[in-house]
Amino acid sequence: MASICPASTPNPARCHRDPAHPGAGRGAADRGPDRHRRRAPPDPETTSGATTNPGWGAWVAAHGQAADPDSDLVGFGVGVLVALLTGWLVTALLVPAALAGLPVLLSPSPAASKIDRLEAMEEWTRSLSGVLTVGIGLEEALIATLRSTPDPIRPEVTRLATRLRARWSTEEALRMFADDLDDATGDLVAANLILAARRRGTGVANVLESLAESVAADVRARRAIEADRAKPRATARWVTLITLGVLAVLALTGSYITPYSTPLGQMILVLLLGGYVATLVGMRRMAAGKPLPRFIGATARQQAES
Repeated sequence: MASICPASTPNPARCHRDPAHPGAGRGAADRGPDRHRRRAPPDPETTSGATTNPGWGAWVAAHGQAADPDSDLVGFGVGVLVALLTGWLVTALLVPAALAGLPVLLSPSPAASKIDRLEAMEEWTRSLSGVLTVGIGLEEALIATLRSTPDPIRPEVTRLATRLRARWSTEEALRMFADDLDDATGDLVAANLILAARRRGTGVANVLESLAESVAADVRARRAIEADRAKPRATARWVTLITLGVLAVLALTGSYITPYSTPLGQMILVLLLGGYVATLVGMRRMAAGKPLPRFIGATARQQAES
């Protein structure tokens, strides 16, 4: 009779197997090509109604934090109060717009967080290369790296390990992993792992080590570019804050803004402020880099079909 592993066994694949049942207790590294792995049901995270729209997530990542409805209400209330106290009706719109828009326009670029994710991919790829040199299978190596995964990509690697434990096809799990990373560099990492899962040959660790070196060079180049882009953003931030401070002092101590108290003056004020905001928006768009096109996953397929 074949031995049966107890439920508490952390790795049932290592249990002793009876010679009469050669399939009992076989690990993932012994199963041969990936096509023999049983395909699991769809990922609940991608089929539940709580899944976040990737388009909205990309917009938030590109434009800063999402607006808080409570803060919008507070800003509108402050604007109405200022309009009642000063008689400037335009402040009922300008104050909430400034409170909601200026933090986004003057906030640091989201490129820094993207660079941190790239650096995390490089570190994870190098760690995976080291694990593979021990001689274990690809699936076991992917799961083993979960403990040392950097925080920026820990959720994505956790989902990958969960799918592999749930008996997903390795190739399909890696394609979903690429979609979770949503980055061209992540596609490159996933593509190399998919080829390794198909061929099951030697030399995967060396390929991943070379890939990690390439990603590290990309990270260094992007950090240098981001440092140059941060200088004009910092200048625009300080100029805006100083301008707002000067206007506030003049509004409280002198008659500098008296001409703008008329209906025509308020219309001109809106046009001037609108032009200034448009300049800030233009500067932010110029400093934003265009992401490289992806080549793996549903997103890349949709872009190719469109």
